[in-house]
Amino acid sequence: MKLVVLERDSVGTDVDVSCFEKFGEVTYYGNTVADTVAERVKNADVVISNKAPMNEKTLKDAVNLKLICLFATGYDNVDLAYCKSRGIKVANVVNYCSPAVAQHTLLLALALSEKLAFYDDYVKSGAYGAQDRFSNFDRPFTELAGKTWGIVGMGSIGHKVASLAEAFCCKVIFYSASGKSTCTEYERVEFDTLLQESDILSLHCPLSDRTRGLINKDALSRMKKTAVLINVARGPVVNTQDLYDALMEGQIAAAGLDVLEQEPMTKDNPLGKIQDSTKLIITPHMSWASREARTRLVGEVMKNIQAFLDGENRNIVNR
Repeated sequence: MKLVVLERDSVGTDVDVSCFEKFGEVTYYGNTVADTVAERVKNADVVISNKAPMNEKTLKDAVNLKLICLFATGYDNVDLAYCKSRGIKVANVVNYCSPAVAQHTLLLALALSEKLAFYDDYVKSGAYGAQDRFSNFDRPFTELAGKTWGIVGMGSIGHKVASLAEAFCCKVIFYSASGKSTCTEYERVEFDTLLQESDILSLHCPLSDRTRGLINKDALSRMKKTAVLINVARGPVVNTQDLYDALMEGQIAAAGLDVLEQEPMTKDNPLGKIQDSTKLIITPHMSWASREARTRLVGEVMKNIQAFLDGENRNIVNR
């Protein structure tokens, strides 16, 4: 059996992927851009990918392809209908990064609430050493305790974030964008209520027609001026220009982003103009990528391949 790993470096070179070699001949590529996919997969029985496009254009000549395994939970880069028409199964990995993303969400909330960047710069600039009093709190900061933490998307990550928020004595409310949530542990509210009541609003929903542009000018205008927005879901859930305007006009207090509408960040992204890290923190889509999470990810992909060979539909998303 021939396996092709299109984006080996997407799980980090510090994580061992040699486990795939027990299934057959493996060809590794550090990264793969769209116009090289077709040539690289044409002889594959199994393709392991992350963000490379999987569609008719890239797969039409891959006549032996039987399984696509994703180094990811999301599969918006895969044409599921086309794969199903070809009898190609697509398997994702779920819940492997929930602790890491929840941790990063809390990190962003704490850093922005505490104005951490300002105080770190204050000390390192020498200003603290030059003052004559023992403490400095020129930039007022707030506690999480007693705040309302709103969540969009009460899946595995949303649940972990909710439990962390509760540990900091926050009230947790959530909105189900799909309308299908069965969660009864936390108060479910309508979207407008979520916007109006949340002191911290964190996004953990998949990208879909329902969620694309969910946080736009109208939504931002209904949030508290003291609110902090955190997006660790998908970039297009938030309208970039509208968020920039809201931050610059003081419509909301701050935002923490691990995802952007276009990745990597483009030079013309207006958010790049905001250099104040007490107002905006952007990280390079890394919340999922703790070493532990990436190790779990590789292990789960291995299990998906083994299950396929055993005739089982493990994590198949296009049955």
